[in-house]
Amino acid sequence: MTLAICKVRLWSGELVDLTLAKGQISSIGTADVGLEKFDAGGATVLPGLHDHHLHILATAARAGSVDLSAQRDVAGIETALAAATGTELRAVAYDERVAGLPDRIMLDCWSGNRPLRLQDRTGALWVLNSAALALLPWELPPGAERDNEGRPTGRFWREDYWLGKHWPRLLPDLSRLGAELAALGLTGLTDAGAHNGPTEAATLADAMPQRLVLMGDESLPEDGRYLRGPLKLLIDERDPPDPTTLAARIAAGREQGRAIAAHCTTAAELALYFAALNEAGGARRGDRIEHGGMISDAALGVISASPLTVVTNPGFIHDRGDRYHATVPEGEWAELYRALSITRAGVPLAAGSDAPYSSVDPWLGMRAARDRRTMDGHILSPRERLPAMAALRLYMGHPLDPGGAPRRLAIGEPADLIICEGTFADVLADLTAERVAATVIGGQLIFRRGLQEIRVTRQSL
Repeated sequence: MTLAICKVRLWSGELVDLTLAKGQISSIGTADVGLEKFDAGGATVLPGLHDHHLHILATAARAGSVDLSAQRDVAGIETALAAATGTELRAVAYDERVAGLPDRIMLDCWSGNRPLRLQDRTGALWVLNSAALALLPWELPPGAERDNEGRPTGRFWREDYWLGKHWPRLLPDLSRLGAELAALGLTGLTDAGAHNGPTEAATLADAMPQRLVLMGDESLPEDGRYLRGPLKLLIDERDPPDPTTLAARIAAGREQGRAIAAHCTTAAELALYFAALNEAGGARRGDRIEHGGMISDAALGVISASPLTVVTNPGFIHDRGDRYHATVPEGEWAELYRALSITRAGVPLAAGSDAPYSSVDPWLGMRAARDRRTMDGHILSPRERLPAMAALRLYMGHPLDPGGAPRRLAIGEPADLIICEGTFADVLADLTAERVAATVIGGQLIFRRGLQEIRVTRQSL
């Protein structure tokens, strides 16, 4: 398919026509006659946005779950669960400040006889009630907690993959999620699942309209429908892996020609990653620190002396910032998902949402990186604020080089574009998805807000 997007402004302000053919930008200037044309009416065209770290299946599944994030007491949780339909319940975003860490007995009181699977706000913990435990095999995985008498407490730590295999479930609506993400201007996604293998890859590649990068384990195959991304290391300080074991996995990733990406939300997890990289021969270009939730000045010095890229989650400053404001000492606020100091240290920096554990809206992430403002209006370390342009570029990196130079609008580049109402200055001032009028992926118009913004004509030869 060949089409032209007419009367669009580059971020330089120049008014041009873009011709798209075979999934690429084929010309910039004046469109030929005889093409399907979209009149953008002077709107701004930008490279499409890329979420460099999210969990697609979990984000889609959240739509069919009971959201407990707004519940502040047990009565509210019980009311929300009682109002949910279905013979089985899935609840997410439970805050342990409500009633501590629940167990199966507590969940039995909340949910009655319906099987309930509840996830905490961090995503690290699932808790099952007695009815849900009865649906599982007798032999439980290592992350299934037991009491002093050997009975399951119902708590499963970091066992998403095992539960996904043994818990009866329907595939979430990925096509709906893909459309919602396109409306936000997302043309590319990096799924950060540590256990992505052939089955997960096929499911995602068949359903999502976005260009995909898939992290995963050693079983993840190469495939023309997606880019095989870094080998993912899930480092959890609650049950820390041995650095030698991590180093062996790093070596396996190197043999596959893959970079390494490690989950590092705490200082201890980051230190373990450093130790494993050192044992494996050092970091290489393309290796990534995922989250970087707490990076001290000393750790930043280590990172800046290496080829590591940091893929941060600025949305957490907004979504979880009030918790940080209340629980993290003020002197450490600058270490939370830091941004400006990372770029000034010469470290490549990119961003992802970590959805569903934070909002999937990349524009909210940009505003959080720019403003460092929490949901209730607190400011966490204003010296870590990024300029609006730098915040936008966090989501414009190349899929396999997220912290490098942003993608360009140039002949031969992929036709992955967004058209935003207003001037480029307007876009930077607002940083909001409400300005996204259209999203093009591979030369195909995936999302259009309405004919008032983009008018379609077909000229005859």
